[in-house]
Amino acid sequence: MTTNPSREPGLSIRLDTMWLSGILRADQIRRDTLVSLVATWAEDEARENVVLQLDALAKAVTSPKEGELDHLIEAVEDAAAMDDAEVRIDLTAALRLRAELDAVIETLGRFNPAAVVRPVLLAKAPGQPERGAAA
Repeated sequence: MTTNPSREPGLSIRLDTMWLSGILRADQIRRDTLVSLVATWAEDEARENVVLQLDALAKAVTSPKEGELDHLIEAVEDAAAMDDAEVRIDLTAALRLRAELDAVIETLGRFNPAAVVRPVLLAKAPGQPERGAAA
């Protein structure tokens, strides 16, 4: 495991050790997944279905067929009534993640700098007057 230079490593983006790809870390998703699984596990009726789905997934992990793991993971998620794997981020976290991602992109694009140039999406906001124009 490599060190994570982020101020908040639990939600961060960093380079892999070979500098060939970026790694997104979002610990909150794992935490929410486990809490959701355990919450459902506490319900006697649902526990049996969760155990059956986990057993099927455990068998498939040893020699998965194409598409089988995705299907079985969905079955576990359904049995445990799990929500989508998402994390809300505020503006501060979004700006920090953008800076981390920009640093990763700069390194990943070191052999093809033209590919990492960020296009100007809007010169001005819709309805915004031209600079210098009377308002």
